[in-house]
Amino acid sequence: MKFLTEHFYIFLSIFFAVCSQLIIKWKMSAFSINNIGDTVIDKFIFAFSMLFNLWIMLSIIFTLLSGLSWMIAMTKFEISYAYPFTILGFVAVMVLSHFLFNESLNFYKVLGTFIIIIGILIVSKGYK
Repeated sequence: MKFLTEHFYIFLSIFFAVCSQLIIKWKMSAFSINNIGDTVIDKFIFAFSMLFNLWIMLSIIFTLLSGLSWMIAMTKFEISYAYPFTILGFVAVMVLSHFLFNESLNFYKVLGTFIIIIGILIVSKGYK
């Protein structure tokens, strides 16, 4: 429990970042880049128009909150210790995207995830 309370802002930063990415994937999955327009300008116009979507706005707010949480975490930890924890965001996105968006999940992804988690555990043991 002490570990979780000490690392609260790291995990909060990861939580907001993961939520932001999942929202963007959810909202953008309805579009195909091939149907947006032929030119680079068309694609940028489309991307900027999405900034007015309420869900995308929420995603941007979550990204901001992730950054603010990370700033607070940096007052408590060395970056060389805290930064490896951000990899947990990739793990969470991989697992959640499998269940929410039916994205592929195979042995190699699971094995890689396991190795990442072992690495984070090793890093966390080396602190202080």
